[in-house]
Order: sequence, then structure tokens, then C-alpha cells
Amino acid sequence: MADSLDLDALLETLRGTPAMLSKQAIQQPARVIGATEKQLTRAQLYALPGDDTAAIACGDQFQLLAIEGMLPGFVKAAPWFAGWSAVMANVSDITAMGGRATAVVNAYWHHDDAAAQEILAGIRAACEAYGLMLAGGHTSLATHNPTALAVAITGIASKLLSTLHVKPGQVIAMAVDLEGYWHADSTYWKAFEGVPAERLRSKLEVLPRLAEAQLLHAAKDISNAGVLGSLLMLLETTGCGGDIDLQALPCPADADLLRWLQVFPSYGFLMTLDEADWPSVQTAFAFEGLRCERIGVITESAELNVQHGFQRRTFWNLKAQPFTGFSYPDLDLSPLSAKQEH
Repeated sequence: MADSLDLDALLETLRGTPAMLSKQAIQQPARVIGATEKQLTRAQLYALPGDDTAAIACGDQFQLLAIEGMLPGFVKAAPWFAGWSAVMANVSDITAMGGRATAVVNAYWHHDDAAAQEILAGIRAACEAYGLMLAGGHTSLATHNPTALAVAITGIASKLLSTLHVKPGQVIAMAVDLEGYWHADSTYWKAFEGVPAERLRSKLEVLPRLAEAQLLHAAKDISNAGVLGSLLMLLETTGCGGDIDLQALPCPADADLLRWLQVFPSYGFLMTLDEADWPSVQTAFAFEGLRCERIGVITESAELNVQHGFQRRTFWNLKAQPFTGFSYPDLDLSPLSAKQEH
């Protein structure tokens, strides 16, 4: 991360990655699903896209529901890892909502019985590691089938973390498990292999515990869109902006900044919180051996601005160019207290 970095070139490259472009394709369902959002209450909006899961109010808790579809090329090349990753990504989504995962179902199509068995073995191994029920699903094995995999998950949250709670002035923090390594030459950062199941689970417990202590407002797991793409999704729901210092990111020693900004970590989250709660939040992650750093602040601008040393540029203007299209900037959040009503 040298001072001679060409920030303009870096950001231009990131805007054009396949992962960033694929997230913008979400604008198509956004035009349909989000069309009636002005008629909905806040509780109903929790169930719509914009967060990492749907959150459906059930008494004094929220039922969480999410699904992950895996890239066919990934499923074909690494069936066991694809099965594991489908569960792992879903668990991260539940965790980012302040929840605890409960059960998964899967749907897969394949033409190779042995490869299909590897997919299921990866799914089962991840379920055992994360303490989930594998509740069944849909299977299609036939000679001319494509290679396809999707996994859905349920969970429960008592105190919800939602991007609907993002407001100007909140601190932006990033937490990541740096005790891992790159998967081949990809952007996947693996920090689960060889880790005892109880350690994986205790690390996941940090976010729901912080949510229940009302020390966090919102969270997003860092997805295949990388750090900046995931930040855009954190901001877009309420039309806020953010100022980010790239040199503040928690990262491995001697990390290549371009690659790290595209990282899809097995454990990585972006969060917003109040300034006064920052020491408690950082300490909670550190207790589990996780790096958490404050990397910026929420602004009113609808722009995601980044700086590196003396260089400062706008990465994205959400008013001029939607990202996923799921935005509810006119939502009235005034009834919420400083410690959000969730």
C-alpha cells in the first residue's frame, strides 16, 4: 500500500470488476420488488431486499430468511468448496443481521453423480461446523443437466441490525479474520480450514451479542463485490454516503490493495455504530482474535468517497448512479431513538 498509489486507476479498475457489474444487475428485480415501498411500514420494509436477509417480525423476534446461488463455474471446478461456501455465505448473511442461523435447504442440478456427492458433502460439513440443521431440498440428476447450486437459510434475531438504521455521523467499522490465506489466485480469503467448530461459532457470536447490547446499528457481510461494493450496499438503502480511509483497513501484512479491496472473506463484516461505543465494539472482536478497525464515517452526501494519503476521490455517487437500486431514502426514521428501535 505505497504512497505512490494511482488512486484514480485503482478505483476505475474496481468499478469494472465482474463482481461489481453483477451487483448492478440487481436493479432489474429492484424495479419490480421495490415499486411499492412508499406504501409500506418500517416493519414491512425489513422483509424487502436491501439487507443481507429478509427479516419478518414474529412476536418479539425476527425470522430471518436468505438464499445464495453459486456461480456455475465455481460449482463445477470446486464442488466440495462450493457446497461449503454456499452455507458459509448464508451464515454470514444471518450474522450480519444480528441473528443466529438455524437450518438450511439446498437445490442443485448436476449431470455427474460423484461431483453432486461432493457438493452435498461440503454442505453437510459446513452445517456440522456451524451447528445447523440440514433440512433437505431439491435434487435433479440427469445426463444433460447444467451445473447449478443454491442454498437457502433461516435464522432468528432478537435485536435487528439493518441498513435502514444507517444515519449520518455513525462510525463505519470493518471486522475481518486475518488468520487465513488466499484460495489459489482468487479473491477468496479462507479463515475456516482447520479451525475447530467451537471457534468458528464463537467468532460468529460477536455480532448478535453486540446487537443485543445495542452497540451496533447496521451491518453487512463483505460479499463478492469486495469492500467498496459492500459499502455501497450498506449506504444505498437510506441514501447516505461515506468517507473511507483506505489506509485504515484491517488487512494482512504486505497485502496488495487492489486484491484486498476485492476480497470475499470467509469472515468479514462492515458495521455502523455510535462513536461512544467504538472501544467496546473493537474489544469484543479482539477478544475472539479478530481485527476490527474504524475505517470511516457515514455522511449525508450519497457519495462514497475514499482517501489514500493525500489523495481523495469519489468512488460512487448513488444519486447519479444507483448500485443495486434498493433504496428507501424517504423513509422517516425520526421515531427511532439513538439506540434504534429494533
